[in-house]
Amino acid sequence: MKINTSYKVKIYGHRKVFKTTVEMYRQAVDFLLDVCLNEWDDIAEIESLMQRKTFVEKLVHKTKGRPFVKYDFDSPFYKFPNYLRRAAIAEAIGDVSSYKSNYANWTVEKNGNPPSKPKAGYTFPCLYKGDCFVRIDNYTVQIKVFVRNTWDWITIKLHKGDVDYILRHCAMRKALSPTLRRRGKEWFLDFGFQEKVDLSDTEALERRIVAVDLGVNTPATISVMRADGTILDRKFCKLSKEQDSLLHALNRIKKAQQNRCLSTPRLWAKVKGINKDISVKTAQYIVDTAVLYDADVIVFEHLNVRGKKKGSKKQRLHHWRSQEVQRIVTDKAHRLGIRISRINPYGTSRYAYDGSGQVLRGKNANLSTYELCKFKSGKTYNCDLSASYNIGARYFIREILKSLSAKARLQVEAKVPALCKRSTCTLADLINLYAAVVGVPSTC
Repeated sequence: MKINTSYKVKIYGHRKVFKTTVEMYRQAVDFLLDVCLNEWDDIAEIESLMQRKTFVEKLVHKTKGRPFVKYDFDSPFYKFPNYLRRAAIAEAIGDVSSYKSNYANWTVEKNGNPPSKPKAGYTFPCLYKGDCFVRIDNYTVQIKVFVRNTWDWITIKLHKGDVDYILRHCAMRKALSPTLRRRGKEWFLDFGFQEKVDLSDTEALERRIVAVDLGVNTPATISVMRADGTILDRKFCKLSKEQDSLLHALNRIKKAQQNRCLSTPRLWAKVKGINKDISVKTAQYIVDTAVLYDADVIVFEHLNVRGKKKGSKKQRLHHWRSQEVQRIVTDKAHRLGIRISRINPYGTSRYAYDGSGQVLRGKNANLSTYELCKFKSGKTYNCDLSASYNIGARYFIREILKSLSAKARLQVEAKVPALCKRSTCTLADLINLYAAVVGVPSTC
């Protein structure tokens, strides 16, 4: 598996020059977007991306052997660098392809407004080595920009701390072409790197997983499991200090709004910062647990936040944090050779892990906190912990059934009828499945 990452390096000075260069590049992309929209019927018949770029380039770029073209790109974009033009062509082809696909889906579903035609928007140029980017030394580079009404080279200094960090952590990775980007009022070079990793390929019955339930009050509840349903460890990532700080910041916003102060950008910036800090620490805790127990897979619930952005401020922040945690964990885990998997989240907290049925929570169970739940047997248990058991169980159930032949799968489902409805499966069903599969031949 190939992993792409990027690291930003701050640039000092030349702000006006960079702004003009990016504006010129975006104008070129808009020009090429119109070309691709007009010629898409012919472009779509070409399968290879390289051949598509060549086809569009022949439509817009003049050469000695091609003095006449259908669309005159060279006149409005005089001396436009070759590699920048090809990057703009690739950007335009990708945007139009996505637009055509989304429009085709919309014509079938007719849900909401039709997708708007693509525009350059906030795209930034990629500086290909040799043509637009030359490194003088570790802290000095030359890039080609639009300055003094022409394309010329300028020398820029890079931030020493940023460069040293990249040299320290990315020496063994393959360097890609950097991208010129703006963040706020500052300009950066985003240096891309690529590395190849081998992910864990252990058989389903031999795997060890880390099942994670991302909650509102407890950032992460973790269960380390084996395929037979054995729970090796249980961990709670509480982060009480950070959670209290987040709650305090939300209360300040609430009081400010009660006093008719509707604009609270500084308070919201603090809330988002605390929430980001919780996300980073939670993700690191999950990855550390996976490394500690030599886990093959980290399992999350599949997040579908469509239609769930409404609700309390705390709930909205939770949805954002859950996505951010999964993103960070995915980046870190893949680099360590650990796989990421997701399961259907329906009913993971609703059903007891012991298979006794639906649970009661909060006031419905005469409990003082929503973190606890009551089983039909009368047992009181941590609801998030029970959910993490079910998350891990559903993963193993899916993978074990996938490894069986069609005949063997039918035999197993006949012995364990609860497997036919995956959305209600629990840890108890996994234990029964494992017992039934022990003597069943696998296709793996």
